[in-house]
Amino acid sequence: MIPRAGVLALLLALAGTAGVRAETGLPPILREVGYDQRLGEQVPLDLPFRDEAGRTVTLRQYLGDKPVLLVPAYYECPMLCTLVLNGVVSALRALPFDIGREFRVVTVSFDPTETSELAAAKKERYLTEYRRPGAEAGWHFLVGDESSIRPVMASIGFRYAWDEAAKQFAHASGIVVLTPGGRVSHYFYGVEFPPRDLRLAFVEASNERIGSLVDQLLLFCFHYDPATGRYSQVALNAVRLGGVLTMLALGTFVFVMLRRDRAQRTHRPEVASGSHTAC
Repeated sequence: MIPRAGVLALLLALAGTAGVRAETGLPPILREVGYDQRLGEQVPLDLPFRDEAGRTVTLRQYLGDKPVLLVPAYYECPMLCTLVLNGVVSALRALPFDIGREFRVVTVSFDPTETSELAAAKKERYLTEYRRPGAEAGWHFLVGDESSIRPVMASIGFRYAWDEAAKQFAHASGIVVLTPGGRVSHYFYGVEFPPRDLRLAFVEASNERIGSLVDQLLLFCFHYDPATGRYSQVALNAVRLGGVLTMLALGTFVFVMLRRDRAQRTHRPEVASGSHTAC
């Protein structure tokens, strides 16, 4: 038999994909959790938290020049938060971008009783799984008091509640991309996150200050759908881009052929003409 905690985690993972309030037919505890979309909302940046080393910090310290992946997860969660963090590290390992170089990650516990020691243990585990040098300076695990946690979670529309019967928090699953200025840019729901979509979200949130020409072309052809938390292809733009690329290819072909023909005529030996005189 599946334990109650496992059933609850499964329901919450499914609820996290909708981004809306749960149906009234669900258990009362589940009606209090979910994600309410707050696209464009400013996250409070000056509330005090404590990092994995016990230092007092604010979110402002991690913003300003790079987009930030904000991960709401408490560290003693028996199942769902672990699935979310596993999904995060799996997606980030598939990206060509590096934590700390093109973007930062901030994991915030929404359990006010958790400590910096728990945060440090979680950080060590996921840095080991990420396996890229320098990430320790770009991935931060925070804890804080209720007076700091609640406003941040409210700003991203993340709703959660304590389930006394299960002795754990009921909460949705998902992550949020913030702009360098701290505004909500993208939501990704569930426990698995497509690397391509995350990559495009970072590029878009940074105002295209990171990424390659390929990323710019993909952003032209793909559009972020807030309802699903995914990028879908924009057919008209894809057709337009295909037409432009076809014209460029044809133009390049004609140019190369004209140059080749001109070069052949220039280097062709001249045939002697006129009469010959005999001695």
